[in-house]
Amino acid sequence: MGQLRAFKDLIIDWEMTPEDAVAIYLEWGNNGYRGGYQHAVKGKEDHSHYFVVNTWNEKPVVTLLYRNSDGADELAELPLPEKLADTFLKGVYNHKGVYPVNDDVRQWLEKELYN
Repeated sequence: MGQLRAFKDLIIDWEMTPEDAVAIYLEWGNNGYRGGYQHAVKGKEDHSHYFVVNTWNEKPVVTLLYRNSDGADELAELPLPEKLADTFLKGVYNHKGVYPVNDDVRQWLEKELYN
């Protein structure tokens, strides 16, 4: 795989969820809606790197995103290994959507990034 190793020096926000990203970067002033993020976005220089799992396609994929108040850029996209994909899909009851990574996906991503 190795594709993620190019991003090993980025600071990954492992706690960022798709919902948090919208609230923090796109809905200015809505920072404390869940109490998880205490910093306010002050400008375009504020940004995050985070992963999401997209289950809209036939097979789930993990996407590394860069987001600031201008929007999001997809930096990398990887299919989940079959066993991990099956487990993840069971965990979300096979619903279509964009989800935060769970612990199993995070462990796999950390191996892909740092090993």
